[in-house]
Amino acid sequence: MIGRSILLLGLAILALARIGAADLPEITDEALVDGLLAGGYNIYFRHVATDWSQSDEVRKAGDWLNCDPVRMRQLSDSGRANARAIGKAMRELKIPVGEVLASPYCRTVETARLMDLGKVTLSTDVMNLRASRYFGGRAAIVASTRKLLATPPAPGTNRVIVAHGNAAREATLVYPGEGEGIVFQPDGNGGFQVIARMPPDRWAQLLAGFAD
Repeated sequence: MIGRSILLLGLAILALARIGAADLPEITDEALVDGLLAGGYNIYFRHVATDWSQSDEVRKAGDWLNCDPVRMRQLSDSGRANARAIGKAMRELKIPVGEVLASPYCRTVETARLMDLGKVTLSTDVMNLRASRYFGGRAAIVASTRKLLATPPAPGTNRVIVAHGNAAREATLVYPGEGEGIVFQPDGNGGFQVIARMPPDRWAQLLAGFAD
């Protein structure tokens, strides 16, 4: 019975994610900003733009911590500029952020730090699936990602998560582009709903729309 309950819960969460990915609720910019100002959302960012002439070489545990572009793919200069711009817009919009989590990959940690939204805490719950064999396998990372997205942040705040496109795609069926943020709302019953997709320049557009 316990195994069946877990399976049903997983299917329910996946069903919610399918609905969110395929048919996002219509939400105005004003409603989106008001909601974020009130808190209660998990904002999942894929790391910002990277240099695709580089590639990852994960040969042993811990290689993902390497910031050498010869060994691991790193952020591009345009990506770093995007991270700073996203963070600046979110700060100027006064969106409350209570927790910032990042996959331990160098490119995700650097993205989170450049956004400058608070202390960055490393989390393997949202690990790159290409390194999942070191963390219990793909299913384990998908499950921990879903659990995190279904967990409400501290009251009056939003949780920022900076991780990878493949973990988001497998856990929610939403595949974010580099630098894109996905706004998730936990439903209080172990699931979540996709509220908005936020390409990198969308934050500045929101800010411009609310400028005095």
